[in-house]
Amino acid sequence: MTPPTSTSSPRSSDPSRPSASGMGGCPCRDISRNRIMQAEPRPLDGTAPVLSLRGIVKTFPGVRALGGVELDLYPGQVTALVGENGAGKSTIVKVLTGIYQPDEGQILVDGRPAHFPTAQAAGQAGVTAIHQETVLFDELTVAENIFIGHAPRTRLGLIDRAAMRTRARAILQGIGSDLDPATRLRDLGIASKHLVAIARALSIDARVVIMDEPTAALSHKEIAELYDLVDTLKRQGKAILFISHKFDEIFRISDRWTVFRDGQFVGQGLMADVTEGDLVRMMVGRSVDQIYPKRPARIGRPVLTVAGYAHPTEFEGIDFTLHRGEILGFYGLVGAGRSELMQALFGITRPSRGACRIDDQVRVIRSTAQAVQAGIVYVPEDRGRQGAIKGLPIYQNVTLPSLSRTSRHGFLRLAQEFALAREYTRRLDLRAASLDQDVGLLSGGNQQKVVIAKWLATRPRVIILDEPTKGIDIGSKAAVHDFMSELAAEGLAVIMVSSEIPEVLGMSDRVIVMREGRIAGEFSGEAMTPVNLVRAAAGIGQPQGKAA
Repeated sequence: MTPPTSTSSPRSSDPSRPSASGMGGCPCRDISRNRIMQAEPRPLDGTAPVLSLRGIVKTFPGVRALGGVELDLYPGQVTALVGENGAGKSTIVKVLTGIYQPDEGQILVDGRPAHFPTAQAAGQAGVTAIHQETVLFDELTVAENIFIGHAPRTRLGLIDRAAMRTRARAILQGIGSDLDPATRLRDLGIASKHLVAIARALSIDARVVIMDEPTAALSHKEIAELYDLVDTLKRQGKAILFISHKFDEIFRISDRWTVFRDGQFVGQGLMADVTEGDLVRMMVGRSVDQIYPKRPARIGRPVLTVAGYAHPTEFEGIDFTLHRGEILGFYGLVGAGRSELMQALFGITRPSRGACRIDDQVRVIRSTAQAVQAGIVYVPEDRGRQGAIKGLPIYQNVTLPSLSRTSRHGFLRLAQEFALAREYTRRLDLRAASLDQDVGLLSGGNQQKVVIAKWLATRPRVIILDEPTKGIDIGSKAAVHDFMSELAAEGLAVIMVSSEIPEVLGMSDRVIVMREGRIAGEFSGEAMTPVNLVRAAAGIGQPQGKAA
């Protein structure tokens, strides 16, 4: 069933929509903000911090990245560092690992001043980092990766490979891994590579282990294994700095919290003393009771009609209609065919059959250029590889698909490029030093804003957002959601692909569920419930309540 013309969107009136953290709606406890902000660092068991930062300042041309931040890391404890994209988390990791040197402030190790002029100096002090994308060498063995740069030597100065394998095996067994030290890294999965990175940290007798978004590319099973590993490191007395956007992870494994906002220190304390709502409020500087804005929307005439769309291997028999001013959610499990369908609508791949009508005109879309000409744009899930062009400045990323608007007689007009980029990045509240900045230097949330701005500058009729808030912090999520709602209110037709049920239910007027390349259900109004979406995605029985 399609919604009638000119009806009010359920986004504007449904009080049952998910709220607060995006992790299931944890209500905010009424807590004294001053008490949190002024909380003095205190250990759980009377021990002193292994490492402390006091008043760390770091500036770059035109940007004050850190403005006097504080941090305390304790042995045998996990400290969660939370903040929006651009809050200064990545910068502080580079200070801790010797990549950046602070302009002001002090690093203390066991209460004594320390200086990390190089990454090697930080490593010698016992500080190591495990990044989201592990820096390992596929052609080397597990043992060689663990001991690269500090391999055991024979009396003649040669690498003692037997000793290296023996010590590597002992370290791996100490963290509960049975990996063969002789295995080449190219033969391992992502989770196993994380184990190797952790083993390398332990091989230098690390006292402080920094984990920067370590679960981003892991499965649920691999994440559970990582949790067990963190528990092992805690028992060994390691001080762990854990950086994540996922609140369920933070509350699962962390003992302490520290919040940064806009490069400033907001506060720190014990996890037992705060709720998700407390952390969100400190992160964004305001109370975020709802990250899914409920703006009134007038759903109008059909803009996009898809009939009988099929692909030889990815999807079959897809029929749906998208209306002006509507946000249509697509939900499903991994491999359901959602992204593949969107890529076909955008001309990245070609359907084997089916018809696409835009504003009552049949359109043949066999390329991305034809899609853009027809008024369809696509913001991909993998913004790093498919969306933004790293190495190019922000303004060129934004204006690249709209050169006809910024050129005359075959010559680009720089002033027009900047004006166009400024118009759309300002609407999205992009945070950057300037429009000349390399897009690759932006945070994930700001890269996403650049990609969205790029396609909005083409003045589309339909915008497809594939996992638009994946991997970005809660403040950036709220900004993207707010802008989506604004676009719909202006009459743009929006398709949102998401694997997060709270997001799908909180932002959509209707939800289509896909399973194994087919539409398994369509829901609106009271039928838009988590139970119905999960049952349809898993192919379990009939939906409960009235479907669309």
